[in-house]
Amino acid sequence: MLLAIDIGNTNIVFGINRNNEWINDWRIQTDQLKTADEYEVIFRSLLTAGKICRTDISGIIFSSVVPSLVHPFREMLSGLFENATINLVNPDIYKHLPIKVLNPYQIGTDLVANAVAAYQKFNSNTMVIDFGTALTFTTIGSNSEILGVAIAPGLRTAVGALAGKTAQLPQIHIAAPPSVLGENTTHAIQSGIIFGYTGLVESIIERTETEIGQTLTVVATGGLGSVIAPLTKKITTFEPMLTLDGLVQINSFI
Repeated sequence: MLLAIDIGNTNIVFGINRNNEWINDWRIQTDQLKTADEYEVIFRSLLTAGKICRTDISGIIFSSVVPSLVHPFREMLSGLFENATINLVNPDIYKHLPIKVLNPYQIGTDLVANAVAAYQKFNSNTMVIDFGTALTFTTIGSNSEILGVAIAPGLRTAVGALAGKTAQLPQIHIAAPPSVLGENTTHAIQSGIIFGYTGLVESIIERTETEIGQTLTVVATGGLGSVIAPLTKKITTFEPMLTLDGLVQINSFI
């Protein structure tokens, strides 16, 4: 079995893959202050609750956009899975992938994993929209190359900034309101964020298709992708496990 881990700025998502099927997956909050020992306690507890035997894990692949957590995770994983092969996604392995990576030392490893999974599922002329801490748009062109990325603040990041910078606007649950015309403060913020971001998403897709002269298959992923995807016909499909799927694919090429 393979353990795949995606360390993001807000959440750490990881799952157990056996014969290309996910038999269990988890999402925990990212905490840069936690030590290797503290993360070991969390992983050990979740694996035990999920009835996963640690000795059955033969391989581990992980990516991180939080540099300070790479060493603690290496230490934790080495101690918890003594017989498993551990691979870290980094620019050194990009030459083995089926896609060409633009600016390998500047693009996030999670975006590379997304691109690999999308390419394997949908081939070229694909855009991956990842609704995470940042809202990212990664486009894979007809020559199997990552053509470029657009980045905007994520939905939750925008809501947090709005609440933090104003005296009377609260944190709100991120969900589509009943109307674009908000009749209370919560619905007003939901309208601006949800419908505003839907317009942002559609605009980036349209501009990208115009620039490359191709129609794109658009794949959404990330925790809040399920909120926006139903509101626009521009998004072809929602793939919540896309990043972890990409890590499994990358591991097969190493």
